Amino acid sequence: MQINRTPARTPEEQEELLGQRLKMLRVHKNLDQTTVAARAGISVRSLRNLESGNGSSLQTLVRVLRVLGRESWLETIAPVPTINPEMMTRNAVPRQRASKSRNKKIS
Repeated sequence: MQINRTPARTPEEQEELLGQRLKMLRVHKNLDQTTVAARAGISVRSLRNLESGNGSSLQTLVRVLRVLGRESWLETIAPVPTINPEMMTRNAVPRQRASKSRNKKIS
């Protein structure tokens, strides 16, 4: 049985793809770069960099998503699990924090 998987994209390819999708969304909303940049409180150059996949800050991405009405995209990046199988046991206690690393040194 063969599973068809698309090859993993490089970070640069991911940035370029995301930029293309943002540009397409902006154009479909009939907004020019100047308008989106002004509404987002960023420079047109920052928006061009984001749309071309030439690097951008997370803050720029969030601002542009907000202007384009797509902040909900961020919720799909790292959804919070709603069910923890361990919590289904009777003696489970909700965790308050992550455990410390327990790496042992070998001398």
